[in-house]
Amino acid sequence: MSETGSPTPLIGRGEDLARLADVLKRARAGEAGALLVAGDAGVGKTRLLDEVAGQAAADGMTVLTGHCVDLGDVGLPYLPFTEILGMLAGDARFASAVDAYPVLGRLLGAGADSAVDSGGRLRLFEGVAGLLAEVADVAPLLVVLEDLHWADQSSRDLLRFLLSRGILQRAAGGAPTHRLAVLASYRADDLHRRHPLRPLLAELVRLPAVERLELRPLADPEVAELVRALQDRPLPDATVRRIVERAEGNAFYAEELVAADTDTGGVPSGLADVLLIRVEQLSDTAQQVLRTAAVAGRRVEHDLLRDAVGLPEDELESALREAIGRQLLVAGGGDTYAFRHALAREAVYADLLPGERARLHGAFARLLEGRGHPGESAAERAHHYRESHDLPEALAASLEAAGHAQRVGAPAEELRHLETALDLWASVDAAARPSGEGADRVTLTLRASAAAAHAGQLHRAVSLTRSALAGIGQDADSELAARVRYTLAGNLMSVDNLTAAFAYSSEALAMIPAEPPSRTWVWAAATHVLAARHMGENETALRVARQALGVAERLGAADAQADLLVSLAILEGGGRRTVAGRERLVAARELARQAGSTPVEMRALFNLAVGCFESGDLEGCLPWVTEGLDRARRAGLLSSLYPLEMRYLHLLVLYTLGRWDECVRAAATDAAVLPSSGGYAVGPALYVALARGDLSAAERARALLEGHFDWMATMVASIALTEAALLQGDTEAAVERARVSIDALTDDSGVRPHIAVRLAALALSAVADAAAELRQAGDTSHRWKDTADELVEVARQTALHGEGDVPQGPEGQAWLARAEAEWARAVSGPDAAAWEKAVAAFGYGDVYERVRCQVRYVEALLAGERREEAAVRAREARAVAERLGATPLLERLDGLIRRGRLADTPAGGERTSPLTAREQDVLRLLALGRSNRQIGEELFITGKTASVHVSNILAKLGAAGRTEAVAIAYREGLIAPERTASS
Repeated sequence: MSETGSPTPLIGRGEDLARLADVLKRARAGEAGALLVAGDAGVGKTRLLDEVAGQAAADGMTVLTGHCVDLGDVGLPYLPFTEILGMLAGDARFASAVDAYPVLGRLLGAGADSAVDSGGRLRLFEGVAGLLAEVADVAPLLVVLEDLHWADQSSRDLLRFLLSRGILQRAAGGAPTHRLAVLASYRADDLHRRHPLRPLLAELVRLPAVERLELRPLADPEVAELVRALQDRPLPDATVRRIVERAEGNAFYAEELVAADTDTGGVPSGLADVLLIRVEQLSDTAQQVLRTAAVAGRRVEHDLLRDAVGLPEDELESALREAIGRQLLVAGGGDTYAFRHALAREAVYADLLPGERARLHGAFARLLEGRGHPGESAAERAHHYRESHDLPEALAASLEAAGHAQRVGAPAEELRHLETALDLWASVDAAARPSGEGADRVTLTLRASAAAAHAGQLHRAVSLTRSALAGIGQDADSELAARVRYTLAGNLMSVDNLTAAFAYSSEALAMIPAEPPSRTWVWAAATHVLAARHMGENETALRVARQALGVAERLGAADAQADLLVSLAILEGGGRRTVAGRERLVAARELARQAGSTPVEMRALFNLAVGCFESGDLEGCLPWVTEGLDRARRAGLLSSLYPLEMRYLHLLVLYTLGRWDECVRAAATDAAVLPSSGGYAVGPALYVALARGDLSAAERARALLEGHFDWMATMVASIALTEAALLQGDTEAAVERARVSIDALTDDSGVRPHIAVRLAALALSAVADAAAELRQAGDTSHRWKDTADELVEVARQTALHGEGDVPQGPEGQAWLARAEAEWARAVSGPDAAAWEKAVAAFGYGDVYERVRCQVRYVEALLAGERREEAAVRAREARAVAERLGATPLLERLDGLIRRGRLADTPAGGERTSPLTAREQDVLRLLALGRSNRQIGEELFITGKTASVHVSNILAKLGAAGRTEAVAIAYREGLIAPERTASS
């Protein structure tokens, strides 16, 4: 039950429910049948049968339910059928039918008589079958038998009779004889090899009228949905993920974990008791083996378990066979055994005595020391040593595991092991700690911060580097102190804290001299170059970069050389958009590759890709993105900063090129593996959704603004939310979103973001729509002119004075052209020349924006009475909009085509309405005498929006008022007269 007391919601069982419903449907039609429902304990058998029983009762079926109960060796015979007969005897509709079978009195007395001779037993079975058949003649009947795995022998025999010779038998002609269905459930995980139900099941499933349904565990998204449905209050995503992971598709386990609502990771006591019952049914030796296996983890190799448990081979095998037979363990490949469910392992582990647990962990740790693949086993050894309280060995193994994770490109695991080592550091005597270069707490913390950054945990990287800074004493080595500061500066830049980053990079550079040359100074300088550029200090950045490049060349520090070349390619000349800039970036990529510096190589590849995009070479961008992501994948760095931005860029190129389906598919693939900090990377899929009319994408975009400020996430959300406001016709919201977003994205030096041109143009589009509506209504107040002037000035200044005062590339200039055209539309009306320029500007490759501008161009051509040109452009635009699936744009274009009579003349002389579908709805209500408020209520729109539609209708029909508009509509055949309630 949920906290509210309502039944547990039925989730993820649509197909199963449909199959059971089909059995009932056939039964109501006279085709008797049975379905055996199998599934593990807790998977949801009872909940499913309850749902089906409820539906059956609602459909007029009689529902009888009998339960089998685990009474051990003193079980009562025929218990579920006694329960069913008791229900019938107590129902006035069937009392006479029960009385007609006196033999059934044996089951309705004080207790069932097990001493029945064979003749009497047959009469008893036939009596039950006859009674159920008579009940089914009155109304369709559903018999539900739960927990057959606990059924006594007599009940099993009676069930065999009913299904093979009794109620499911057919008449001689083969026609069904009863409107009856039997649903019976049993626990598949309880059926060990010698379980008495097994042979009966094998016999029953061969019968033509008997089917079997195995309930699978719920999929992870279904468990997540269940977990959230069980609570009235929202659960944190981390809690939901943890419960989903532990429940492994079992609905009952998920409910128990939700009810416990604990972050400790322990098994709730009630659930532990349920899980341990089966363990306690094992022999002492099998329990010993199971306890030892639980210490090893979810899975254990045979020889490792053998050595740890210390049993002779034959005793071990016998115990394992017993545990597997009871379905507590399952045999796997490579001579391994695994617990059938992780929670069972947790319950057994939690039941160990503290000393027993520590002893077994120590045994496993020592056994693993002598095995091969030391790097791979280091993590296991670290765990076992820590749980056995051997902290020096745990520290050494954790550092070994961290080194192995770094070598195989697993930064998240490296971070976990390093943080474990940091936790252990203070608890281990200095003499017992690892020695050598880098074996100090500060350096270890710096390593952890680098791993966090590579794993995409950017704020954790900042926190760790601040911790390293706090750990530096007054007498600390100046090079180490500088390293900590420039590392902190780099991490702060990744979370957009630019002012603090510049301060720390300045400190780092001042702490050590440029001479004699050192790698530390070079990297401090390279970091300061980045920080200075972000602060708009381009002259400082250029000067330091050129000086540092010379020092890096003298030192032969190829990785730093490559990084500085990337910075200079951005800072010098026309930047990365130019041929010279990209040649320098290619050289930097080669240098970084030769030096084995993957992070610098990815920075070079990212800037090569962005340079192509900014210059309008969209197709040329894709190979660099592909190479960058492949390189990151091979290095295990897909969650780090540049690969995340390359994922976004990849989808953005697909979106811009109009390859929307491909964009959406790639976004779905990416979303499954992105870290929490990389949600923005699938942003272009949100743009697609909005362009196709899916306003729910706005909520997904709004979620990107939660938590720490993130520049990229804010940019993506800003675009999507401004588009959504435009789509909804909410001018104030579109303008406010653009203003707030531009302020939030403006850097600490006051330089507006490049995206300000696009945001200003989108907001201008909403302003122009509002201004056009006012003009149509005869309002000449120019209410929106000041706002339009403000926005177009933002677009002009940003596009013409971009980074380093260099004008933006083709994309920025195209958005500026659209902003200018929207401004003209807002202040004076459609300007064909301005829209023609905008269409041409987006011709560099932005398919959707080009067609959006083309629709406005058609509008302007119509206003200038250039219908033939408008018709050609409209046909072109419609084909593209239809291919993209851009439904809102398509609807607007179709309305324009109707109003402008741009379509070919319809066959048969049919008239084409100049009104949109929504305007037709408003007109119909107008004809019924509805007010604007009433129209709004009926169409689920605001009264203000209804008023706008009415104004549009009057303008399109050339009517002076509502009455005249309705008269014109009747005359033109746009609406048919409707009968009112009084007529």
